[in-house]
Amino acid sequence: MPKYDLPKAYDFKSTEPRIYEMWEKGGYFRPSNDPHKPDFDPTRKPFVLSIPPPNVTGELHYGHVMFVAMEDLMIRYHRMKGIPTLWVPGTDHAGIATQLQVEKDLLRTEEVTREELGREKFLERAWAWKVKYHSIITQQIRRLGASCDWERERFTLDEGLSRAVREAFVRLYERGLIYRGPRLVNWSPGLKTAVSDLEVEYEEEDATLYYFKYMLVPETLKVSETFRVSAGEYIPVATIRPETILGDTAVAVHPEDERYKRYIGRKVLVPMLGREIPVIADEYVSREFGTGALKVTPGHDPNDYAIA
Repeated sequence: MPKYDLPKAYDFKSTEPRIYEMWEKGGYFRPSNDPHKPDFDPTRKPFVLSIPPPNVTGELHYGHVMFVAMEDLMIRYHRMKGIPTLWVPGTDHAGIATQLQVEKDLLRTEEVTREELGREKFLERAWAWKVKYHSIITQQIRRLGASCDWERERFTLDEGLSRAVREAFVRLYERGLIYRGPRLVNWSPGLKTAVSDLEVEYEEEDATLYYFKYMLVPETLKVSETFRVSAGEYIPVATIRPETILGDTAVAVHPEDERYKRYIGRKVLVPMLGREIPVIADEYVSREFGTGALKVTPGHDPNDYAIA
């Protein structure tokens, strides 16, 4: 019998890629009962997953490891039960998020902005970034042992997918489900474009509450006399965004707040401007935060936009 020396430690770096390559070349991750094959049986129901495509903004993190492991568990379970099983791998271009990473890299390595570089050269750098991190990501997924069918790998900017997106958009538009209209958006001064809610990152930080007196307009006072109101009843309003006062359209209070419910329907004066705005009731207002009265500025906050 031949003699083998068993290594003291498991050499996963050479063993696992070799086994995975054998799996992949052997077609073990392809689905059985393929509809493109002559022996296809339409009565057999398949189990299919599309991998949530990782963004090509950078390398994978532990969150990706978790979902790859969970999906691989489901895929292998159904495959072992003899069910036609397909796991479609892919990556996501991630649009603005990837653009931001490329811009940061340009500033760090070459001290140049995308405007200075020019559109065409910037696009070349963006595609080069995609090629680099797509290669890293797909290799990482393979190293995790994910049993994807790599022959069916997709990228979200593949021509077929882009054409399908355009087709879906047109069909939804023709059905009246997509329309153009006014909407409060997240605007990025750096990117000079609107940003999706999904791409906004929120941070908690200490802030200062500024208190303002919104003077109540006496019910018998004429509009021409409003600027002479300097004393009397007022609603105190606390805000961390005093610079948005110019856009105030109302002061909102909780309808059951005993401090302010008698003022609902009255008018107050916007500080510094002397412009009249109504006092309205809305259950969105927290009676515990600040003074319990909320200045409504629909041009600066989506919740205020909904109230207005």
